Amino acid sequence: MKPFLRVLILRLRNSWKFMLLVAVLATGGAALCQKYDLLRMSDAELGAYDQGLTFFTGGHPRSRDVVIVGIDDKTLQGIRDNEQYVRNYGVYPYSRNLWARVFEHLVDQGARAIVFDGVMDERGTDESNDLALAQVLEERGIPLTLGFSINAGQPSLPRVEPVNRLPRVPTPRPAPASEVSPVSEEGEDFVEAVPTGVAAGDDFVETEGSPPLTREEVARALAFPVHHPGLSLPSLEQRHPVQPLPGLVRTTPGFGLVVLEEDGDGRLRRTRFAYSDGANTYATLSLAAAADIFGAERVELTPGRLKIGSRELPINPDGSAELDFGGAWKDRFEALSVYAVLEDWARREEHRAKGTPYVPAIPEGTFRDKVVLVGGLSLGTSDVKATPFQSDSPGLVKHAVMLEALLSGGFITEAPFWMSLLLTFGVALFSVTLITLVRAPALEIAWPLLLFFGLFLVTGLFLEHGRVHVLSAMPIYAGEVASLSAIAFNHMFANRERERLRQAFNRFLDKTLVDQLVEQQKLPSLEGETREITAFFSDIRGFSSFSERFKDDPKALVALLNRYLTRVSSVLMAHGACLDKYIGDAVVCLFGAPLDMPDHAVRACHAALAVRAEVDALRAELQKEGLPDVYTRIGLNSAEMFVGNFGSEHLLDYTAIGDGMNLASRLEGANKAYGSVIMIGPRTYEMAREHIEARELDRVKVAGKEEAVTVYELLARAGELPAAKRTTVERYHRALALYREARFEEAALVLEEALAADAEDGPSRALLARCRRYALNPPALPFDGVASLEK
Repeated sequence: MKPFLRVLILRLRNSWKFMLLVAVLATGGAALCQKYDLLRMSDAELGAYDQGLTFFTGGHPRSRDVVIVGIDDKTLQGIRDNEQYVRNYGVYPYSRNLWARVFEHLVDQGARAIVFDGVMDERGTDESNDLALAQVLEERGIPLTLGFSINAGQPSLPRVEPVNRLPRVPTPRPAPASEVSPVSEEGEDFVEAVPTGVAAGDDFVETEGSPPLTREEVARALAFPVHHPGLSLPSLEQRHPVQPLPGLVRTTPGFGLVVLEEDGDGRLRRTRFAYSDGANTYATLSLAAAADIFGAERVELTPGRLKIGSRELPINPDGSAELDFGGAWKDRFEALSVYAVLEDWARREEHRAKGTPYVPAIPEGTFRDKVVLVGGLSLGTSDVKATPFQSDSPGLVKHAVMLEALLSGGFITEAPFWMSLLLTFGVALFSVTLITLVRAPALEIAWPLLLFFGLFLVTGLFLEHGRVHVLSAMPIYAGEVASLSAIAFNHMFANRERERLRQAFNRFLDKTLVDQLVEQQKLPSLEGETREITAFFSDIRGFSSFSERFKDDPKALVALLNRYLTRVSSVLMAHGACLDKYIGDAVVCLFGAPLDMPDHAVRACHAALAVRAEVDALRAELQKEGLPDVYTRIGLNSAEMFVGNFGSEHLLDYTAIGDGMNLASRLEGANKAYGSVIMIGPRTYEMAREHIEARELDRVKVAGKEEAVTVYELLARAGELPAAKRTTVERYHRALALYREARFEEAALVLEEALAADAEDGPSRALLARCRRYALNPPALPFDGVASLEK
């Protein structure tokens, strides 16, 4: 495992309780802020939602189901400038006979349904115009859904059994009238047809003998059958429906509640589908219109589901839904002027009266099979609302978006709170874990920004692809709190001890290993402790002669020596060594202290092989540069040693002492006698044998010790020894066995055979010389084959 990963694992092991606690507390705090709107959480959530909505969900295609016909500036100005229109319809708000003309023409042009975003509950100055609209609705069967309002000053309606009064199929328009009156615009003479038997000033006549309108009749017209098991409908809060004009109550097939549904900041984002005043249920304007279009006798509203006839839509568990605006309203919906429709109607009447072909001003098919939403578009109508996409949208945009969703689209729904809570916990845990484990100042600065943009992307993708609103302010709050807590923990508590240890060991260990060291639960005792480690000694052959060449240029000697020590030290530290000291050209280091390393012997062996390869590369470079050779010998020994800070009150040095260190030094020097490069002790071989290729060199006795030890030459990593060298090693082992049996001449023959194949094998040459010497001068018997390592 790489040292960096070891550091992370150690930090995780040491701090997981802290990280989990911070994540839980940050999540709980953010959830409380969300529930009780602390720290302006709701404002932050609405702002984040608006940003995600406008960035990710814009660009929906233009609606194929809904067309808007609005009172725009052209309508206000055009009617005001036309004297005939002013006489017939007045100025805004216009008399109801204008809407009779508009509704009739829309049906004649194939409109599937008409939804009027407005109320008609006040009598006009000329009641015959009110009756004109009622008469057209009755005679033509106009599929109209009309809005009605609520007011606190209205008396309550009686409880009734609501029935959806579905519209009938519109009847064909009547034959052309015989009397016409002129209408002019832009120099053209248009005529307004007046039905036969109707006074030109009144247009329509009131039907006498109609019975008075009862409160029960009003309630049956306005109430809507909404089946809502398991769901409480929002209350109208002591407000009650305002009765529309009596003639319209009896002739209008559908009524829908028009109610403000703005959020606290005045923006339209969500809607409810039905309300209750305690006695009856009332459908909103768009829902009532959709029910009529689908021919649904009732609407089923359950937690998370809205059913209109055969169509089902997912909604929020509380019966609400977010509006999927899909972009600016002018991009989503085709919008025409009421004035254009009125002019088109006048053009048609003129041509019918004259018997000439009708050439429509509005393209043919504009309204065919479309739901036409009629209402105010101009600022002069005082119906302006703010949406996430625009701050000055006309109020009817809400109904247009709702109708589009109910007919062929869908709504945005809130993710279950547990999902947002789980995301919040995950963000908090990831934030505290990341900051606590990595501990990089740059990350501590950058993460809060990355967190914001990351959550913006994640929640935006949910909006774009799943039409799901996942709370984003709550996880952002939790993530920021968790990050700040981790930063505070790192700087206020954890760094104190770490910096002390870093200062003590940065000179000896690789930075990553220092990080790993300070994350260990059991920190090293700087006062001293006994532990098993592997000591490394290396030295340059013939350094005295080496130095003699630079007696006139000591700076060049220093530069060359620094070059050599840097290369060797870098390799050692990369393998986890703790640099102990430099003694001239000699390098002393420790494996397994102060950092715990169960594989210290293996690391030391691999490091020694890497040093040998690095020195070989450096030797080739120096030869090309004409500089002296730096042939290096290495000794390794593993043993229990006493390690710690040693020295005086003026200077302390972290090192190891004991017989094991002495043997490592002796093994480095013994390479000269055996012609080897790397010599290792018996414990090192025992611990690393599965990972290395080595040969037994001899059994030796150290000065001052009676017990002989077996020493080995380290040759390569396991499996990397060349076949020719393996043959040499096998011959050496056969010769060594013969040598220990005092069969010196036989051993010499085997060694000669080995050198014939591998003339550069130093140990074979050294053992051959000893065999020849003993063959001439036999040793005293019994022969134990043990050599002595001199000091």
